[in-house]
Amino acid sequence: MLVVAAVVFADTLFFAAIAPLLPELARELHLSKLSAGLMTAAYALGTLLGSVPGGILAVRVGPKRTVYTGLALLGGSTLAFGLLDTAAGLDVARFVEGVGGACTWAGGLAWLVAEAPAERRGALIGGAIGAAIGGALFGPVIGTMAGAIGRAATFSGVVALAILLVDQVRRLPDAHIASGQGMRNLVRALRHAPVLGAMWLVVLPAAIAGLLSVLGSLRLHHLGLAVGAIGATFLLAAALEALISPAVGRLSDRRGRLLPLRFAMAGLIVLLACFTLPAVGLLLAVLIVAIACNLGAFWAPAMAMLSDASEAAGLDQALAAALMNLAWAAGQIVGSAGGGALAKATGDAVPMACAAAACAVTLALARERWVRRPVVSPA
Repeated sequence: MLVVAAVVFADTLFFAAIAPLLPELARELHLSKLSAGLMTAAYALGTLLGSVPGGILAVRVGPKRTVYTGLALLGGSTLAFGLLDTAAGLDVARFVEGVGGACTWAGGLAWLVAEAPAERRGALIGGAIGAAIGGALFGPVIGTMAGAIGRAATFSGVVALAILLVDQVRRLPDAHIASGQGMRNLVRALRHAPVLGAMWLVVLPAAIAGLLSVLGSLRLHHLGLAVGAIGATFLLAAALEALISPAVGRLSDRRGRLLPLRFAMAGLIVLLACFTLPAVGLLLAVLIVAIACNLGAFWAPAMAMLSDASEAAGLDQALAAALMNLAWAAGQIVGSAGGGALAKATGDAVPMACAAAACAVTLALARERWVRRPVVSPA
């Protein structure tokens, strides 16, 4: 569904816009590295805490109204980010953006999955992921524009995109039938091993992506690459990831969810273990792009697998989307904050070796029984 793709594109557009603004904000507001990190992480924290409420909202009022809520929060908080000039205010704005993102993803994915046959879930989720990565590509452009002409002018204009999307969503039919599910059903679903296994397969790439975003850029800078070259590296990595995700989603529909995941994990074991070996910036840049390509093979199969497992456990797809949000946000926070702290204490090799070991253990334990379980009737 093109509108859902546009909604998640807008979400990640706002999320990624902060990257080029952060150095200037740190200078203006006298932010320490910790304060700058907190401002960056505030979005993921908002998504983490908003995941379950967003999913329950989608169950109770329907995906359409939940997407409305998410877009309203995104638009309002983005406008606030353009107008406020205190660190605390900007942190709160980023946090609210994350809550809005949790709502748009919960409503959008629930809408997408509910209207799609199970045999096309991987392809449709992969398309949405590709659109989201596309938003992450254009986000820094918006941030750069805000640095040139001012945050207030830029983000006031960008809010028009949220208003336009609200109008487009309004035109779509909403055939939602409330299931009446809530926290009890969510907790019950978490007792199913396939649900937990699929959640882990979303946590794992999110943690590696968070780790790579911190250590990759810092190490490239250490090896002498200029800011433009570092940006180009991550731009190419994201572009390839956006192209790979829909294709791998279609493959997972035809050949099974675990096949692409196994290949991706095998590749990551080798690539992550080699992260500290390149002594030339260009070689490390190539390695980072290769890691991103393997991560691109994770998202669609893992999220489709979580959708399948949740359905088999009798869980409403809106709550399944909440579990996807929860897993992604948890992985991002652990990877970026935890991985960065571990690297500071021990060096880059240790957190990357831990990530490679996590992939190896997951590859060894992944079983087909994670994919198919008997459907049970929800209480």
